[in-house]
Amino acid sequence: MTARPGGEPAVDCHAHCYDLAAPSFSETSGFHVQPNETGSAEDYAAVLDAHGLSHAVLVNPLGGYGTDNSYMLRTLAASRGRFKGIALLSAQADDREVAALHEGGVVGIRFNLNFAASPSLFGAAGERALGIARERDWLIQIHYSGDTIVAALPVLRASGRTVIIDHCGRPDVGAGLDQPGFSDLLKLGREGNTHIKLSAFFRMSASGPPYADCTPFARALVEAFTIDRCLWGSDWPFIRVSRRVDYGPQLAFLETVVPSAEQREKILWDNPARLFGFAETDKAV
Repeated sequence: MTARPGGEPAVDCHAHCYDLAAPSFSETSGFHVQPNETGSAEDYAAVLDAHGLSHAVLVNPLGGYGTDNSYMLRTLAASRGRFKGIALLSAQADDREVAALHEGGVVGIRFNLNFAASPSLFGAAGERALGIARERDWLIQIHYSGDTIVAALPVLRASGRTVIIDHCGRPDVGAGLDQPGFSDLLKLGREGNTHIKLSAFFRMSASGPPYADCTPFARALVEAFTIDRCLWGSDWPFIRVSRRVDYGPQLAFLETVVPSAEQREKILWDNPARLFGFAETDKAV
């Protein structure tokens, strides 16, 4: 399933884009990004076209832009609805900035629990951010690895927002399904108001494509969250990796985990269209 036949709509729910014509990064960047790791919105659109995906969700990258969402906003505007955005919201964001994000196609905000440079989910700053999310009807997106989700669970459950967990929760594939953090994630999935991204398998796998060591984890997530709360994402352009990563195997692995074509359509289109507000007619060049 390296390319989708028939022109049916489908969404890549996780990617990052960089302005290669003006490669300056924000002082709020959470970590260094190599120039050869980055890709532009035009590059990414070509990748989507090559693999038969019609829409995508762009996540403002902590590595590079941090809380500077300006390039993402320009990209969203040019896409005419093909892309939606997840922002990193500065603790200093004023009403004008929040309104610009909302009007510019941002549908949620992200917290990186393992990076001190990320906007915080906790304390006064976190409560302000969650309050803005409630006012704007934004989603809450969580990236973490290990067991750092555990401390965040009370905040997430009390947030009153729909929560999306990135990259399968990034479990340690050698530690089993009962490892701290992952077992808590499965419990959260069964509670019914959280979505999971079946994404970035290359960040979990010790063996590489076709990611056989990830299969039991992905299947456990599908069972816990149900098909109706699963999403798929590539994590293009694959920054901070130690080995080559390609787009096709990320998409092909979904067929391994979810053999039913009908269920994959829910993951690739029905669920993200409902969650992020996509329409089939939003297909800009």
